[in-house]
Amino acid sequence: MATFDSAPPSRPPLPASAQDLSDAEFAELDELLAGIPEPLEPLDAVMLDGFIAGVLVQPELLDLERWLPHVFDAEGHRWGEAEPGPEQRRARELIGRRQAAMNRSLAEFGAFDPLILEPDEPGEGERADETPLDPINQAILPWVAGFEFAAGIFPGLHQLDDDAIATILARLYRFLPAEGPDEEATVALLAKQRPLPTLDAAIEELIACVGELYDLTSRRRYQVETVRRATPKVGRNDPCPCGSGRKFKVCHGAGAAPA
Repeated sequence: MATFDSAPPSRPPLPASAQDLSDAEFAELDELLAGIPEPLEPLDAVMLDGFIAGVLVQPELLDLERWLPHVFDAEGHRWGEAEPGPEQRRARELIGRRQAAMNRSLAEFGAFDPLILEPDEPGEGERADETPLDPINQAILPWVAGFEFAAGIFPGLHQLDDDAIATILARLYRFLPAEGPDEEATVALLAKQRPLPTLDAAIEELIACVGELYDLTSRRRYQVETVRRATPKVGRNDPCPCGSGRKFKVCHGAGAAPA
């Protein structure tokens, strides 16, 4: 997997509070999320990682407070009282750091290091009556499911009329169970055209998909809308638009400061 541990020589190292999460902090975050009481249904750390990526590639900037409740509960219900407790404050800190680090890496390198956990044993976690998952899909699926969850809550990405984005999403969603003949045909075609024989190849494909989506949506995400006046700007010595016949500066513009 790609790693980006070193900053360019011209930049000072990032302070600890701005650095990406360590393995121990990912484990701590997973425990904090697992400890959220029922009936809330939080994401785990791997799904959260995909969810954050799904937020970052949206065509609009999404404030933390819009998406964070869905991390703590799939339905977006509040975790705890109005004033967050120490566990929630720590979880928010770790999640915010991960989001900032992933966004920084995508912006600077067009890539990032996803949190993917390789299953200990083939078929681990599957029911006996389920069709066994391919080991590669089994490892990638939770991450992509988190991404798809974010894209479902915030549908701006799916609503873009862009063939390139649709193609990239198909490449990413190939790791999810196919629903219906059309999706099965798409997965089969991708398997033939873009085979992924190893887990490392699948992770590189995931990274490429997210990097390409981030790049394709960046202009929309950071665009600045130009405000146009419905009518021409009135100069201070122009006739007042009210029709009084007096100059604007001694009529309705009397209280305005000179430009």
